[in-house]
Amino acid sequence: MVNLVHVAMQQLVHRLAKMAGLWARTVDVDDAGTVISIWVPKDKLLRAPAAEETETERRKKEEKPDADGGRLSVVLLHGFAGDGILTWVLQVGALARHYDVYVPDLLFFGGSTSPAGGGDLSPGFQAECVAAALRMLGVERCVAVGFSYGGFVAFKMAEAHPGLVVSVVATGSLVDMSRSTSEAMLRRLGAASFAEFLLPDDVAGLRSLFATGTYRKWWFPDRVLRDYIKLMIFNRKERAQLLERLVISDEDAAVVVPCFRQEILLLWGEDDSIFNMELARSLKEHVHFTAHAQAAR
Repeated sequence: MVNLVHVAMQQLVHRLAKMAGLWARTVDVDDAGTVISIWVPKDKLLRAPAAEETETERRKKEEKPDADGGRLSVVLLHGFAGDGILTWVLQVGALARHYDVYVPDLLFFGGSTSPAGGGDLSPGFQAECVAAALRMLGVERCVAVGFSYGGFVAFKMAEAHPGLVVSVVATGSLVDMSRSTSEAMLRRLGAASFAEFLLPDDVAGLRSLFATGTYRKWWFPDRVLRDYIKLMIFNRKERAQLLERLVISDEDAAVVVPCFRQEILLLWGEDDSIFNMELARSLKEHVHFTAHAQAAR
């Protein structure tokens, strides 16, 4: 039987992305077999790769980022409910008129994969893989836009690569997920674990996820939801490990407080039942932004 979500992805989502001038490609980011699937501007595909930089040259560039007058790159990082282009397809058209837009699939989503299952599956590892892919594509400076899980990755990219990431836009996310914060969030959601909530295996679970995670209350037939689960929610073991590595101890969260040199924009909705406004205010107050942060409602 035809998977209706697969048809919609091919005939609608991917076509809209191509109309915005984006094309899909894969990038091998290391010698271990880690591959990042990413939508990139079509006119960048034929650009000759830059000469390989030494570690010293790269660090110098990060200390004094290049401020050329070219189009800024915008990197859109998705959450747990879908892959990159499905999450951001309604935004890429408008953004691509003004920016070079890159939409990666994070590891174990879409076409991105790594043999690191069971190894380092932290947001920091995700950030390193995305940063490596961007460098191989010739991106020198970008805005990292992260939604939910993608926001954690965006903050890690900004912390580790200040020369690459010139600013961050985060919505429904945090810099780190402490144990106490995760437990309070799970109590609000009525879930035993993030895997139970974010990796549903039946229609009822997916309806609950969509109802909690979206502002508009969308309705889909059961068949469409079953097709969505079959197509989009795979690599369950690895994704469960990603969620486990997302949470850190309260002690580590208190000790490791990153200091960002970039401009940070926090976008929040007052009706967000997962990352509520209390978390937004706490994030703004307790994380050191050397530029400025603002919470938008």
